Amino acid sequence: MFAKATEKTANLLASMNNFPRKMMIQYAQDDAETVRAMFINLYDESKDVEERILQFQSSAQDLCDRLSPGYQHYQRPMAITVYLCLKYPQKYDIFKYTVCKATGIYLENDFIPTKGHTEQNIKGNSKLISEMQEVVSQDSELIELFESNLDSDCYADESHRMLTFDLSFYIANYLADETKKAKEDWIGTDIDFGISADDWRELFEDESIFNTQSWEVLYRFLDYGGMATCKQLSVKYGETPNFYNTGATTLAKRIAEKTGCDISVKEKDGRKRYWTILFVGRNANSDEEGVFVWKLRHELKEALENVDFSDTKLYANQSENGVNYWWLNANPKIWSFSDIEVGEEQNYTMYNDNGNKRRIFQNFLDAREGDLIIGYESNPVKQVVAICRVTKQNDGDNLYFEKIEGLTSPIDYTLLKDAPELEKMEYFMNPQGSLFKLTKGEYDFIMDIVREENQENPIGSEQAETYSKEDFLSEVYMTSEKYDSLKGLLLNKKNIILQGAPGVGKTFAAKRLAYSIMGVKDESRVEFIQFHQNYSYEDFIMGYKPSGEGFELQNGIFYKFCQKASNNQEIPYFFIIDEINRGNMSKIFGELLMLIEKDYRGNRMTLAYNGLPFSVPKNVYIIGMMNTADRSLALIDYALRRRFSFFAMEPGFSSEGFRLYLDSFNDDTFYALIEKVKELNFEIAKDSSLGSGFCIGHSYFCGQDECTDEWMQSVVEYDILPMLEEYWFDEPAKIQKWQNILRGVFND
Repeated sequence: MFAKATEKTANLLASMNNFPRKMMIQYAQDDAETVRAMFINLYDESKDVEERILQFQSSAQDLCDRLSPGYQHYQRPMAITVYLCLKYPQKYDIFKYTVCKATGIYLENDFIPTKGHTEQNIKGNSKLISEMQEVVSQDSELIELFESNLDSDCYADESHRMLTFDLSFYIANYLADETKKAKEDWIGTDIDFGISADDWRELFEDESIFNTQSWEVLYRFLDYGGMATCKQLSVKYGETPNFYNTGATTLAKRIAEKTGCDISVKEKDGRKRYWTILFVGRNANSDEEGVFVWKLRHELKEALENVDFSDTKLYANQSENGVNYWWLNANPKIWSFSDIEVGEEQNYTMYNDNGNKRRIFQNFLDAREGDLIIGYESNPVKQVVAICRVTKQNDGDNLYFEKIEGLTSPIDYTLLKDAPELEKMEYFMNPQGSLFKLTKGEYDFIMDIVREENQENPIGSEQAETYSKEDFLSEVYMTSEKYDSLKGLLLNKKNIILQGAPGVGKTFAAKRLAYSIMGVKDESRVEFIQFHQNYSYEDFIMGYKPSGEGFELQNGIFYKFCQKASNNQEIPYFFIIDEINRGNMSKIFGELLMLIEKDYRGNRMTLAYNGLPFSVPKNVYIIGMMNTADRSLALIDYALRRRFSFFAMEPGFSSEGFRLYLDSFNDDTFYALIEKVKELNFEIAKDSSLGSGFCIGHSYFCGQDECTDEWMQSVVEYDILPMLEEYWFDEPAKIQKWQNILRGVFND
């Protein structure tokens, strides 16, 4: 089936040194059921697509290790998105890294893919195609040309999404290539203004030409290596890009007036390119921040190298509030930012174990109270993991700082190191030392990346919709007394499981319980997941996941959630787990199984994968849900029972809220049906092989704006009766009895 379905994919699934289709066909022949399960999961639209792609890659790696050790499986994001596109062509787009990157750069789109960031790339590619699709759909000439070339065997592509991808492929392989070649051409290299190095030195003496701004611009160009965009200088040294643009242009204009230089090179609008007196220039390449690159003319650079810049500022003034910015290295083999709680003060000695001053000792002396610190952990972590603040000036021996935020999603060293905006950063120029200076531009650039991956704060109560106990009781059909009991149990134990039959509203109640305790509907403080038999520690805490051509250590959803909660320990966070009894608790939680207990909250334990300390914050509350009618899960892990309190959720037919809901329809048939269901529940509860945990829940009948016989009959026929057939599979007479009773409601 797979071979036939993909036989016309050509180079999409087969190219030089890339054979995803061939490998998948071989795996299907060797282990058809595993491959079938992989595609069933990949096409399961109830799950997040990024999660499905990563799971597909992980399963492919398992197959490769087992069936073709030493070889590659080639199931990279492009191949997997081809599979998705073949199944759902109007929903999923093919992601090819080189095509997406070249198209994004050519169109100057906000999104440019980054190798190794599969989830981010898939989302960004889809957004890019959607933005292009809006424009393509309005181009009637292009659409007419496209449709005129389709025959009956072609896919109709009514939304023109496939056409849009074809356009991106054309841009990447033709237009972008031509643009890149054009950008290599330097403007002004064929002009000689006749100004020698000695002439420049003489001009330097004229204060009517060279003012303070002129010297700052030239000094920073020289320090940067003689070639930069205005944006790069802005990031490195401060000021706006326009400061350098206007500073250089007005300086060149004054020189032209002084020397009588003939400016023959002009802009498209006719304006003279005065800057060619100082520089040669070209369009910036895709890997260069900014629009246009200026390079100091050889004679000017030679003259500048002999200038005394001691009275010229290399860096712009500090920010208005006087804050400096720093990069602090932590060696995780000695200490880690994970050892420090948010808000906890830490001292860092200014001398090494031998009593000698640390490298770049002046930085320790310059750090002031209120300065901000980027917290970085070196090998083997190699990530920015925290934001800190200097709490007081050094006392001669120690620098004092506090951790103000731990990053939920740490930032990889390579991402920062590869950024052209940071290539002149003190740490990257010479990484020997502990405390390094950052310019405001460098700090802001790093923080922009941090904020792309890490939400700064949960939404405030003034922004979120308020939610009270009364709101809970109006939506969840439970008595006030039971709500108080449930809330008290969760706040005391910190871990509870809502157990009950299908349809009693466990999932619905869990989120609203969290809202009622928070007092607001703040989704940023609530995480919802579902366990299954294949859920693992690597998914939940951390583990190695496919990334590009290899694997990288990635934090799991619970690890990230705890990091986020630890940044705001004064407010509660809620982690909700559906089908909690379907997962292997010992396998999923690992060494954290002890840390979730109330008495061990806040205690640190070293994690197996990264060797760093970790704790479950006291403000994290775990709510699990369990279906008591699932016969396949009758035996509950003792570890689960010991660490959680169990709260029985019962059908709410007798609650005040449900009675008001029932009365709102004033429908005799509905009244009669509910009475019969209550009688049915009584019989189920007294059945020794079933019990109250198998009763029919009220949620089957909730959420309706209109009560009709057709709707009620569908609930009976497709929800309740199939359940009874499973309950009493060996008692056909009892099934027949209740079929007659429930169907009879509609015949009276």
